Amino acid sequence: MSGTLFEQQMEKCHIVDKTTRPDGRGGVETVYVEGAPIDVAFSFDDSVSVVIADQEKVTDMYTLVTKKSVVLLAGDIIERDANGNTFKIETNSIDSTPPAISALNMRQVKAKYFKLSSEIIKTEGNSNGEAAGLLQFMD
Repeated sequence: MSGTLFEQQMEKCHIVDKTTRPDGRGGVETVYVEGAPIDVAFSFDDSVSVVIADQEKVTDMYTLVTKKSVVLLAGDIIERDANGNTFKIETNSIDSTPPAISALNMRQVKAKYFKLSSEIIKTEGNSNGEAAGLLQFMD
């Protein structure tokens, strides 16, 4: 394998983009559209504060590492391609960017496992270049 250790640990994911569409009953529904693919290294956060939170039934927390070219903001959602798990970003990656002089090509964010309240709706893309999948959530 080539690349740095952190690059070797990366998994295929994609950003989930929030949008709205007519619900067919005169209202609007929120949907999430499969967005840009990204590579992410996941690390389960087992710090003392997170262990205490876990005992109080707070959602599992993770540290996610991406390349510097990927900007994730608090509130963004990503989906792990391998198993469909979704994670909600809790911090801004721009706050953890190494100095320009650094050779490190990474940013970090904190994220929590985000349990969906509905099934993922996947649709085939069309020739107009529309997104390949729709993910439906309840806010």
